[in-house]
Amino acid sequence: MKKIRAGVIGASGYAGAELVRLLWMHPEVELAGINSKSYLGQKIADLYPSFYQIIDLPFEEEDSVIAKSDVVFASLPHGLSEPLAKKCDALGKVFIDLGADFRLDNEADYQEWYHLQYQEPQLHKKAVYGLPELFREDIKTASIIGNPGCYPTSIALALAPLMKLDIIHEQHLIIDSKSGTTGSGKGLSDSTHFPRLNESFAPYKIGAHRHTPEIEQTLGKLCGKDVSISFTPHLLPINRGIVSTIYADATDEIHVEELYAQYVKFYANEPFVRVLPLGKTADLKYMKYTNYCDVSLHMDERNQRIILVSAIDNMVKGAGGQAIQNMNIRFGYPETMGLSMVPASF
Repeated sequence: MKKIRAGVIGASGYAGAELVRLLWMHPEVELAGINSKSYLGQKIADLYPSFYQIIDLPFEEEDSVIAKSDVVFASLPHGLSEPLAKKCDALGKVFIDLGADFRLDNEADYQEWYHLQYQEPQLHKKAVYGLPELFREDIKTASIIGNPGCYPTSIALALAPLMKLDIIHEQHLIIDSKSGTTGSGKGLSDSTHFPRLNESFAPYKIGAHRHTPEIEQTLGKLCGKDVSISFTPHLLPINRGIVSTIYADATDEIHVEELYAQYVKFYANEPFVRVLPLGKTADLKYMKYTNYCDVSLHMDERNQRIILVSAIDNMVKGAGGQAIQNMNIRFGYPETMGLSMVPASF
């Protein structure tokens, strides 16, 4: 079988570079071309020395990368992916967007949270939301796939079985997430400079993070109801990883053992979601460089409050790894192909 030719637009960013690393190791992929406007003509190994004598590809123009590829990944800030998706769609190429442009169903939500309008409304009718464990059948035939955000991935996978069971108050969900700094990209801000970030830990964009409508949209689809969340992200002084702690009030008495059995059943055939044994807690230390999502279940019996903890690597399951998982599904390869990395223990 001929290898898939893959191209990466925006390969100089953190998520783009991680995607290049993972695609290079995929046994059925030929990395056809990579792009970066900022580093056009330079080699990726000059920017990321870890690629030295392994990946020596130069950064090319967008159109050159698209022409040589069967599947095009875009790792760009919001507002830049629609023109690329239009070109790929016209040429019959699969487009997988790691940005935010194809994640939201409702244009009004995109306008409210990203302050932009859709440039190509007809493309959004073709686009599917690429969270494999929940929307696999849609992904199989999609030409445009919106890769989920990193926070929404950690949250939706933790909550999905609970939303299906219809045993919580959907309007009272409280979510605290903590992320490594790669999640904010390469662009510096006051909060990501070393002296400010080092030995620090603080929330940001409290009650106003752009991933809020994406999270509510996904959870609403799972339970068939309107969902309202209070979402607070935090910035950790580490490179990568996300831990989400989620609080849900039960509508009736439930025991954690019963809930655990439901979670194990729900994810029994999902290779990348690990439901940890009761008494264990999901920890980002054991997720680095892998496409796994660990979920642990806990119960505040006194208040009948379910507490969920999930952990992912925001650069892999939260970005490049999930994009490759979507590619595998779309092109009929085993879902785990190129993604069977064992988590490090330290």
